[in-house]
Amino acid sequence: MANSNKKRFGLLGKNISYSFSKGYFTEKFEAAALNNCTYENFDLQTISEFETLIKDNHEELAGINVTIPYKEAVIPFLDKLSKKAKLIGAVNTIKFTRSGKLKGYNTDYYGFKKAIKPLLADHHKKALILGTGGASKGVCFALDELGITYTFVSRIKNENTISYEDLDQEVFTTHTIVINATPVGTSPDILAYPAIPFEFFTTQHIAFDLIYNPAITQFLSKASAKGAQTKNGYDMLVYQAEKAWKIWSE
Repeated sequence: MANSNKKRFGLLGKNISYSFSKGYFTEKFEAAALNNCTYENFDLQTISEFETLIKDNHEELAGINVTIPYKEAVIPFLDKLSKKAKLIGAVNTIKFTRSGKLKGYNTDYYGFKKAIKPLLADHHKKALILGTGGASKGVCFALDELGITYTFVSRIKNENTISYEDLDQEVFTTHTIVINATPVGTSPDILAYPAIPFEFFTTQHIAFDLIYNPAITQFLSKASAKGAQTKNGYDMLVYQAEKAWKIWSE
């Protein structure tokens, strides 16, 4: 990316002072001597504020990452979506095109797929996805591409999900990947964890937490105690961030 005019990037979310992205991209820009590039948090209390943000800063903005809770809510404000973002139904990367349009992409699925792939063995055929929000949508798209079937777990049972009360030993025996796609356990509420029967984890299981702060959540700690292979969301974030940078730089 050229080092001429100022380019502002940022993260759209709510209560995001903990953000990985700001630190990551600030260090990246410094290391590459991209002195014209800055990265900041756009901490909005409601998505309706997004329109004003764009209107007031449109000339300098070059790209935005999107996090909880706006990955789905931001879509109506965009001019177009990439094919995969449209299929996934969630956006975590926005590019300002040369014509000044806002185009939404999803790099979450790419980051998750690349992060979990090295852990997979032949017996990892089915997954449980805890949560049904925007973060889970990229996860299920990646699992589809990996040929892994999945079941959503939510507090409210419906035709597409099972409830936390439905989780028993039989479900855990057939679903050897368990993915926390909820914010439960994120700093500062680090003692919280999803209400699942951790006693059914085994050495055959993978426990993957999309959370990266803290590095070892209660979810991961409890699953690890039963012998499960564990991974947090840090690598996924790095992979999706680099993919976002590639999109912005094209």
